[in-house]
Amino acid sequence: MIRTHRPAAGVCALLAALASGIAFPGHAVADETEQAAPKVELVLDVSGSMRTADIDGGTRMAAAKQAFNEVLDATPEGVQLGIRTLGANYRGNDRKEGCKDTAQLYPVGTLDRTEAKTAVATLSPTGWTPIGPALLKAADDLQGGAGTRRIVLISDGEDTCQPLDPCEVAREIAAKGVGLTIDTLGLVPDAKTRDQLSCIADATGGTYTSVQHKEELTDRVGQLVDRAADPVVTPVATEGTDQCSSAPALKSGLYTDREEFGRQRWYKVDVEPGKELRTSVSVAADRAVNPDYGVLLRAVTVHGREIVRGEASGTGRTDVISTGLRYPKAESDDEGTTPETVCLQVTNSFSATAGVKTSPGLPVELTVDVVDGPSKASDVASFGLGRGWWLLGALVLTGFLAGLVWGWVSRWRVAVWRTN
Repeated sequence: MIRTHRPAAGVCALLAALASGIAFPGHAVADETEQAAPKVELVLDVSGSMRTADIDGGTRMAAAKQAFNEVLDATPEGVQLGIRTLGANYRGNDRKEGCKDTAQLYPVGTLDRTEAKTAVATLSPTGWTPIGPALLKAADDLQGGAGTRRIVLISDGEDTCQPLDPCEVAREIAAKGVGLTIDTLGLVPDAKTRDQLSCIADATGGTYTSVQHKEELTDRVGQLVDRAADPVVTPVATEGTDQCSSAPALKSGLYTDREEFGRQRWYKVDVEPGKELRTSVSVAADRAVNPDYGVLLRAVTVHGREIVRGEASGTGRTDVISTGLRYPKAESDDEGTTPETVCLQVTNSFSATAGVKTSPGLPVELTVDVVDGPSKASDVASFGLGRGWWLLGALVLTGFLAGLVWGWVSRWRVAVWRTN
């Protein structure tokens, strides 16, 4: 059985443009452009515990090798794929040396299936489990280019090289660039391993999957490699302001920004009559924060009247918190065909733990979409039923009439019975 854990909105942790300090004009529009070749690196745990024979009667290493061979055969053309190992070479007991044991088995690039399979066939379970160092090296392996980047980590145990916490390493990686995601797969792990692998995935907007069978492992790794080839939209950096009047005007697209702890950012969008504004926001905790926090997204008029809001809260169990809203603009009103300027306010209630830097602000990812609205703007407010109110009314009326007829027939039958 595969159990996949997905974060509330997993994308926000990967906000690269912010980390580099580059700012673009607020009116820039995010758009889908020609994609560079996606890069994927499979990071395989080859530590001694992979000798354990508890996956369909074979060892965990055998299951991983079979999965790799089948995935290599099915890797889409155009995907640049590499393989990195951890714990594959050092057989000694020196912890310091064991925690350096990570190597690139096959370089990231155009795939030679035969060569990659030959490299995988040489692997034998050996040493320690330096997950943190392996992730840092894998991130370096994927540097360069503008395409999506994905690390797929397969492990059967906890990192043995603390205090280099793999979860903290994943947070550092998340701040380095757009498109770098870590997905983790646990081979029949215990609770501690599951928690660690989940934390690594959550930090970068990836997924965690617990695997107990060979077919599950093959299918899941294949899905993740295929996903890297899917087209993506590159976010555009913008800079919100402290009031709507000076806020950047945004069009449909994906945007990134930074927001200080406990502060607010303003943006604005023009919505034409007959259109509907759909927007969502994600705020990522890319450093240690206190539990109990929230994010508020408000759509207000230029005069300050609130139109609609979305809000969400968290208790420290996830690194990303998201919310969204919809606002349908009626086709005809007193303003005729003049677009309405809608002000978007993003507010967070995060607070940093003692000793944690508060600058730069928290990563924010904002999606804006202005689409054709429903036939009637009021449909959206009808408790989600829209035109279903007609059907609901018809059912209620039909039930009422059926009840009257049934009552009349029942009384008539009773009357006839008494007469006889």
